[in-house]
Amino acid sequence: MIHLLERDLASKIAAGEVIERPSSVVKELVENSLDAGASQVTVEVRGGGIELLRVVDNGSGIPADEVSLAFQRHATSKITSSDDLDRIMTMGFRGEALPSIASVAMVKLVSRENEVDGGREVQVSWGEGKALRSVGCPVGTSVTVERLFENLPARRKFLRSPSAEAARINDLMSRLALAFPDVAFRLQVDGRNVLTTSGNGVLNDAIISVYGAEACASMLEVVWDGPGDGYKVSGYVGAPSFHKSNRTYITFLLNRRWIQSPMLSAALSETYHGFLPERRYPVAVLNISIPPGEVDVNVHPAKREVRFRHDDRVFGSLQRAVRGTLVAVAPVPEIHIPSSAPPSSQGGPILSWSSPRSSAGTSYTEADPAVSRADVNPTPLEGMSSLRIIGQMKYTYLVAEGPEGMFLIDQHAAHERVLYERVSKDVADRGTQVQALLQPVSVELSPEQEELLQANSDLLESYGYLLEPFGERTYLVRGIPGVAATTDPAKALLEVLDMMSYEGALRERNEAMAASIACHSAIRAGMAMNEEQMEGLVRQLRECDSPHTCPHGRPTMIHLSSYHLEREFGRRK
Repeated sequence: MIHLLERDLASKIAAGEVIERPSSVVKELVENSLDAGASQVTVEVRGGGIELLRVVDNGSGIPADEVSLAFQRHATSKITSSDDLDRIMTMGFRGEALPSIASVAMVKLVSRENEVDGGREVQVSWGEGKALRSVGCPVGTSVTVERLFENLPARRKFLRSPSAEAARINDLMSRLALAFPDVAFRLQVDGRNVLTTSGNGVLNDAIISVYGAEACASMLEVVWDGPGDGYKVSGYVGAPSFHKSNRTYITFLLNRRWIQSPMLSAALSETYHGFLPERRYPVAVLNISIPPGEVDVNVHPAKREVRFRHDDRVFGSLQRAVRGTLVAVAPVPEIHIPSSAPPSSQGGPILSWSSPRSSAGTSYTEADPAVSRADVNPTPLEGMSSLRIIGQMKYTYLVAEGPEGMFLIDQHAAHERVLYERVSKDVADRGTQVQALLQPVSVELSPEQEELLQANSDLLESYGYLLEPFGERTYLVRGIPGVAATTDPAKALLEVLDMMSYEGALRERNEAMAASIACHSAIRAGMAMNEEQMEGLVRQLRECDSPHTCPHGRPTMIHLSSYHLEREFGRRK
């Protein structure tokens, strides 16, 4: 039998779409503060926000005669017609926050407008009450929420511990602080200050408050404007030497609204491909600015997800912005010589360095603070523009002199990068060079390898492999990629087929195949090179789009600055 739900039950169900946990309450209330033009926002939390939440701001306040109306469902000052949905720039607009919160908690709101002598206070408990009175209070709005979900024990028992809920609130406030560096945020948890930002409008300072000074020192600025289409990307990304084991440190902002987007995460991961070791993730704070009409923010009750009108344009804009920064600004990994380093067993100082392959356990030593970063950390293009080859060490590393000191170049990693970009470009241009073999080479495959070969025959051919069946699970290799002319054709093909067992996206498989071909075709460690070959390799590396790492994320070179050399030889203090 169909019947109408009771008003109280319907309110509780509706509240569940917006208010999932204490952090949801904080999100809705702080967003209201931001929309009210607040420059200072303080959040107080007790008992993980279940016992008490209080949000205080210095915004414009609510008119005295509208304080009660603010608790009516779908009451909002931010939109007036359906046309406004196409150009929303405010954080909130649904008019559901206060009534949803008040239906599952005890709420007290105090608000005062500027140039008004007094304010108004309203109290609502479990959706009922609305006791109004005049009070003295500062300009702005204060909302206190107590005993959250006490009337919904089923919802409350699914909350996590108070410390875990407080951690969620801290994460939310950190994202908002990064989105609004011009607002001074303060978060107090059980009487202890856990987050404070200056609100001076400098994103760097907000990053320091959230992630610390070390993280901020490793960030690279991103500034990118689209070709007159209103698309812009700005913010900071971590240098390849600074990475994390998960995606927690990635913040995407859309017109300053924090969002969660698998599409943007995929775009950023692809951009860092080849810069980071496997299963490591960058640090990023990126704001994507696009015309309001190009995005629908009204697809999720909590506004965490959005829908783009042109996914490919947003995807490409983010990649171009970040890739350009990484290629142009990312520093060459630098050897550091600690001033108080203990001697090695041979009597010399112990060297350490920061590089894209550094693991979580690597020890880092900061360069002398008196030396600017530009003095000791040249970008790849700057550092490679005038390298002079000195020689080869252990038939593995090229030793070169530059204007900023000495460079050690891994000949295999460097050649891998050169060949990887050459193969990728050839395939993209549909002009892959094929080296026909004078004598075909037979290779026997396992059943799994044969299935992979048959399923990916077109892909293999596009990369230069010419294969012909020759009996049961046996194939003749008649042609190989031009860059792989010196490799063992059978072994290289088997390695490529093993690589193809990775079930990734086509683009990832293409990159992995190009990396595999480059790896097997590159100059090996232990191979002697003459001066002409060494100079040719450095010249080709200099022309690469990403010269400072191989396709697998290892550094192609490391740098020992002139400053450190002079200090170790006693020429500088």
